[in-house]
Amino acid sequence: MLCGGSAGQAPRLVLWQVLLCAAVGAVAGGQVGYLLGQHGGRALLARTSRARVRGAVARAEKLLARYGYGKALVIGRFVPMVRTVLHPAAGALGVPARSFTLWETVGGLIWSQSLVLAGYLLGSSVPDIDDYCCRWSLSSSWSRCCPCCRW
Repeated sequence: MLCGGSAGQAPRLVLWQVLLCAAVGAVAGGQVGYLLGQHGGRALLARTSRARVRGAVARAEKLLARYGYGKALVIGRFVPMVRTVLHPAAGALGVPARSFTLWETVGGLIWSQSLVLAGYLLGSSVPDIDDYCCRWSLSSSWSRCCPCCRW
């Protein structure tokens, strides 16, 4: 999202389109995670042997128990690795769909829009920063996908 926001110089991407796509992607991704958790999350989480995933699930459960659904779903967006497992964990733990959808949408909008706007501001203030950010983002994404393929 930072790369998309930083590419706001003409004739590349239009800011409002990037903001819209980021919002839709964030909310849709959260909903898919919730549905996956609802329809088999406990069994799937119990079968994983990765300690990092189990630790993130435990943190997500503590976050939901400590702060309640609203705060946990909004705050969880900004915590790496918890962001990945929070939505399936919420589905597996039986968070009501109405509460989940409301707070996941609020958190998803705040998270996605703040990242895109931060990237846009960075891209408009530092010349050619998008080249460096996009290379870093691609290599970071690739390195994160490789371990997931084994999972």
